[in-house]
Amino acid sequence: MNAHNVEQHPVVSREQWLAARRQHLIHEKAFTRQRDQLSAERRALPWVKIDKDYRFEGPHGHKHLADLFGHNSQLIVYHFMFGDGWKEGCHGCSFLADHFDGANLHLAHHDVSFVAISHAPWPQFQAFKQRMGWHFPWLSSAGSDFNEDFHVSASPEERAAGKAEYNYQLLDHAEDELPGLSVFYRDPEGTLFHTYSTYARGLDMLVGTYNFLDLMPKGRNESGTMDWVKHHDRYEAVPADSCCGSHSDKA
Repeated sequence: MNAHNVEQHPVVSREQWLAARRQHLIHEKAFTRQRDQLSAERRALPWVKIDKDYRFEGPHGHKHLADLFGHNSQLIVYHFMFGDGWKEGCHGCSFLADHFDGANLHLAHHDVSFVAISHAPWPQFQAFKQRMGWHFPWLSSAGSDFNEDFHVSASPEERAAGKAEYNYQLLDHAEDELPGLSVFYRDPEGTLFHTYSTYARGLDMLVGTYNFLDLMPKGRNESGTMDWVKHHDRYEAVPADSCCGSHSDKA
């Protein structure tokens, strides 16, 4: 767990606390401005035209990448780790996926389509999706180069070499499944562009739970990224005398 010792934390007067909080607010505002600048730089990155005809399998048969936009001009693809033959999705990807449906209620009304894509054939993850109670679109990239081209699955050549690109660097190992997010744009003529991809800790921005935990005295309280996370139906029951437990019992 996190090495921060809450029990030995300094305790001060309200006046001292306010002075410290106001100083920290200066840093928070500076970070907000830096984040806005970083977001502007992200939007200003150059684009790459998509020339390959990627195809995906879903509940209504095969779809082209252009079909995933629907009526919107912008598309988010979450590269969900679910490999061929797996019975469950990656714990970390599932943690992120628990946040998708709430956001997608709003994204769909703001010119943004969202879809998760996994390497396994589409039928293989339907039982897991139903078990998790998710509603976001989730398709399969089986049979295409999509995962390899966006560096969330090692190519046959990378596996043979034992090295693969991930998060914009060459790793000395080659993984079949890794997490990531990619963004695409469709112009009025129907041309598709890849505008952005992020991996590893770059996915933190998708995890609303972490934003809550970062406000807490113990922070994320983990010894390794997401080491405490389970599929949401695998957690132990919340004690009945806790606030959220009592609310859950009434639901």
